[in-house]
Amino acid sequence: MNKKKIMRKQVRAQHTLMRHEGIECVSHATQNLVIANAGLGNGMSRHQLLKTVEEYGLVEALLMPPNKPYSFVKYGSTEEAKKAFDALNGRELTLGDSGQNVVLYSNFVEKVFLKNAVPTNLPPGLVVIEKVVSPEEERRMLESIDWMGDEDAQNAQKTLRHRNVKHFGYEFRYDNNNVDKDKPLPGGLPEICSLFLEKCLKQGYIKHKPDQLTVNQYEPGQGIPPHIDTHSAFEDEIISLSLGAEIVMDFKHPDGHTVAVMLPRCSLLVMSGESRYLWTHGITPRKYDIIQASELGQKVGTITADVGDLTLNQRKTRTSFTFRKVRRSPCNCIYPSVCDSQKGQKRQIQPSFPHNEMEASELEQEYVHKVYEEIATHFSSTRHSPWPRIVEFLRSLPEGSIVADVGCGNGKYLGINKDLYMIGCDRSKNLVDICGEKNFQAFVGDALSVPIRSGSCDACISIAVIHHFSTAERRLAAICELARLLRPGGTALIYVWAMEQEYKNQKSKYLKEKHSNKDKEEEINSGMAQRLPGDQMPDSSSQDSDLLVPWHLKGGTKKRRENVETVLFPAGSKESQGPSPVFHRYYHVFCEGELEAACRSLDGVRVQKSYYDQGNWCVVLEKL
Repeated sequence: MNKKKIMRKQVRAQHTLMRHEGIECVSHATQNLVIANAGLGNGMSRHQLLKTVEEYGLVEALLMPPNKPYSFVKYGSTEEAKKAFDALNGRELTLGDSGQNVVLYSNFVEKVFLKNAVPTNLPPGLVVIEKVVSPEEERRMLESIDWMGDEDAQNAQKTLRHRNVKHFGYEFRYDNNNVDKDKPLPGGLPEICSLFLEKCLKQGYIKHKPDQLTVNQYEPGQGIPPHIDTHSAFEDEIISLSLGAEIVMDFKHPDGHTVAVMLPRCSLLVMSGESRYLWTHGITPRKYDIIQASELGQKVGTITADVGDLTLNQRKTRTSFTFRKVRRSPCNCIYPSVCDSQKGQKRQIQPSFPHNEMEASELEQEYVHKVYEEIATHFSSTRHSPWPRIVEFLRSLPEGSIVADVGCGNGKYLGINKDLYMIGCDRSKNLVDICGEKNFQAFVGDALSVPIRSGSCDACISIAVIHHFSTAERRLAAICELARLLRPGGTALIYVWAMEQEYKNQKSKYLKEKHSNKDKEEEINSGMAQRLPGDQMPDSSSQDSDLLVPWHLKGGTKKRRENVETVLFPAGSKESQGPSPVFHRYYHVFCEGELEAACRSLDGVRVQKSYYDQGNWCVVLEKL
């Protein structure tokens, strides 16, 4: 390959890296290379790449980001990296078993900063039990299924073109994830499967004996669409036995949180509680799974996105035995938003104080994120006037500063100082759309995980956001995320609602407006706000700090949700034409010194200033 073509490809690879990671390639030699077309995303395994790059010297680190077409190599010396740079540019390799040829292109980079992998937990109620059957039991169970010459199997094959399937006890209907309870299949479950279930009951793996079995045979590359088995069709426990090969199954929470779970060969997956009723589960169609390299794909549990320990595992033919117990009465689970038995039923569920991360996430999803999506237009219409001290902070920043507004709402601060480069993010798509209508730069994002490179911002603002997180740990994590975005010397301004709405003989603007505007949307006083149930609260002071604050929606949707009630106005009033929905938003109101104490508990930052401003506690943080 000629040098000009190689140079063009190198430049293209540089642009890809900058776009994906924000990492700039350099023209001088370093110990670190980025190699294009040598990533997990285009079928390169860790073993093959390591074997290739070790030809040129001692490899201190090999980082392979998931689903990316490039990898990073750190050599023991600059000389070794230079040797690899010269040799790898334009080198052609055949990828593993696929037989596909790729051409490698390399560039030098300075020190590579990639996020440390954070171990993820299994979804609540999910258990994976390894080696639940012996190789001999596996062979006998596989042989018990006759895929040839059976009329039912042929009919099923016509329905599901991409895999073989057989049903026992009752036919599982893939069109609606349900069964016809009045039409049991003759013969029941195979004897060897009944013996297996007796073993599981004896070992305590399951609590109830299933009466329905679906056997699926998957060829490499086939998958299962994400789904939740219909609540009214089956009881709580759903179990699946993986035979013939391992697989990675993907679980997804309604808030978007995903967990990839390794299911080793001869392992049993047990889904109950939240993992069965609330999370979708599925298998992504692909010929290779991204797995932990150190365990060669056999480790049970979640796949952690550790770029220093990921590789590819080629899929093989897998057969799953999925057992369910048919439900004979309506489902009355605690997840009515996804329960077909409870659809249309009005349930006033009062949230309790969350005891773990999952409960906290669910509370915020229902009483923060969903609410702001519904009220976005009306909420934005009440947000015109910027607060003077926030304006003062933004105008004090040097010209050309990069500033992130985390929780930007309708973007009322994004255009304050035209000399700054400001970008906003918010969980509400509808509020972000309003920012777009104003020609502001904003995107949908979570304040706990902002997709902006570490150390890239000169300043951040977080105005009336952190009080919506329902545990002290999540509020602290939101502050940590702001600090992560800052460069050394950068500052962050944080505003949260104060418990003290009257401070040093001054009433907050909320209390002042309460007297002048009877229809004021925001009321933090105890006469309007609902408190979370006290029997679940850690102590009485916490109970006073956690509130559901109403928002009276005008001119908006007529939808009803669990967190919506109806308010009727007096006859003759302007609003008396119809009911007005009231949405309740979760708030943790901060007492004096609480926000400052949380900030001071973090390493690498210092509190530059703290003050009270119109019913809010405020802090200016500086990154050291």
